[in-house]
Amino acid sequence: MSMSPDPQREQFWRNTVAQWRQSGQSVRTFCFERQLSEASFYAWRRELAKRDRANAATVKFVPVQLRTEAVIEVALPDGLIVRAPVTAEATIIAALVAALRSTPC
Repeated sequence: MSMSPDPQREQFWRNTVAQWRQSGQSVRTFCFERQLSEASFYAWRRELAKRDRANAATVKFVPVQLRTEAVIEVALPDGLIVRAPVTAEATIIAALVAALRSTPC
């Protein structure tokens, strides 16, 4: 059976499978009462599960924009914590850490 790419047909079967799950009925009884083909029901249920797995497997990235107010926090094992803007260069943060360690507070 060829599964139609028609979005309305897919939505019909998604709704139908959801109604079946909520009904508590067997597939046979559910399809009989609604005059649906059991073979079509099973084929669509399998196809929808396959499509859902394919969609879930696709990794979707969302663009992130860091604001200039964002802060990075560096916590060192000796308890020293340095907070700096994310735009700060690593060399500047390293120099700050070195300066704080060499000067007693």
